[in-house]
Amino acid sequence: MHSNLSPHLHSPECNELIRLLLACHKENPVGRFVGFCNKQDALMVACLKREREINRSLNAEKSKLKREEVQRRLQENTSS
Repeated sequence: MHSNLSPHLHSPECNELIRLLLACHKENPVGRFVGFCNKQDALMVACLKREREINRSLNAEKSKLKREEVQRRLQENTSS
């Protein structure tokens, strides 16, 4: 099972791979169950994984900055 494949959630590169996978599924309604679309699926999964890793890194950095800001404000309030 894949994550949500809505276009607004993904990069243009991943959206293209999603489109290719969905087109393969449409062209091979039975064949998709026996591996006709495995190549497209593997490429899409790899792209989605890269996106998750990038988002995870960005979110960790944002969280670190927010924690530092909270700590700074706490220090200001306790020293006043």
